[in-house]
Amino acid sequence: MNLFQRKPRIAARARLDIDMQDAVVYAIGDVHGCYKELRALEQKILLDSLRFQSRKIIVMLGDYIDRGLQSARVLDHLLTPPPKGFQRICLAGNHEVAMLNYLDGNLSREPWLATGGLQTLFSYGIDPARLASLYGSSAQIDRRIREIIPDDHVSFLRGLPIMVRSRKFVFVHAGIRPGVDLAAQTDHDLANIRSDFFEATHLLDRVVHGHTPVDVPKLEGRRLGIDTAAFQSGRLTAVRIADKQGRLIFS
Repeated sequence: MNLFQRKPRIAARARLDIDMQDAVVYAIGDVHGCYKELRALEQKILLDSLRFQSRKIIVMLGDYIDRGLQSARVLDHLLTPPPKGFQRICLAGNHEVAMLNYLDGNLSREPWLATGGLQTLFSYGIDPARLASLYGSSAQIDRRIREIIPDDHVSFLRGLPIMVRSRKFVFVHAGIRPGVDLAAQTDHDLANIRSDFFEATHLLDRVVHGHTPVDVPKLEGRRLGIDTAAFQSGRLTAVRIADKQGRLIFS
């Protein structure tokens, strides 16, 4: 029996529309297993939000797992209710897609481990080297890993939307493909694009994204990247958008 039989092609992820009028939105960049930084940033967001009486929304831009040391704990946290008075929307990043591709048998283990999946497995108490000493085949190792990953974590990753858009802003993990209507953007581009997106920033809608690390976020044309490589820098970044004005907040 082929334990990694390719699954049928899944439907495109959801794309959400939100009304940002009379709302304050906090977009948070790539967490990558940095639980303490996420909690610290949430506390700063709560303090910052006290000045606003309007609706409050947190948009998480994806990549909650891999590379950092507490991926499982980050997912546990995102499965709990958002901070009091907030709505929270979590988007899919390329690392969530890769983990699901591995769990579904559409990506072998080693490429995922090499891009941060090893740290994710450690966060679940899984040591692939130890499993290799216990089981006789790679298929058995993969089966055991799939048994250990909690079902609610997998369901959470499967249900993540890929884009949030309002009348004036687009929130995605990686970016958008220039010249393509938002409704026609592919999941792959929204989670992975880089150079084609960067080269046409002056033609785009206002896009807030993560995926590509920067030392200090700054507007480039009409896009703002807020991934500050928290797993390396120790600094997780959010941008607050209210009345078309932005303010950066750091963990």
